[in-house]
Amino acid sequence: QVQLVESGGGSVQFGGSLRLSCAASTRIVGLMGWHRRAPGKERELVARIASGGRANYADAVKGRFTISVDNAKSTVYLQMDNLKPEDTAVYYCFLQQDPFDRIHWGQGTQVTVSS
Repeated sequence: QVQLVESGGGSVQFGGSLRLSCAASTRIVGLMGWHRRAPGKERELVARIASGGRANYADAVKGRFTISVDNAKSTVYLQMDNLKPEDTAVYYCFLQQDPFDRIHWGQGTQVTVSS
């Protein structure tokens, strides 16, 4: 069974930075990335990256967040810069190894940005 272990969440002030990590228990193939759920809102895609390196970002984080992957460590990273209070949410790592396969989720890590 695939396991995803997240780390790197925390509390920062407006304009600060955090880096989230997500270590997979298997070789990374397919699509991997991050969703987030803010209080009272629906879960939304933040960023994703394919095993070939192509990345996509939500409009709200473009130019501030960078997703990357270290295939040797089976780990995906989300570098978050210039954080805003509206980035406050629980961030969930996901992995989908095949378009017809189930999506695997991490346990979630809290990110809190104060003004």
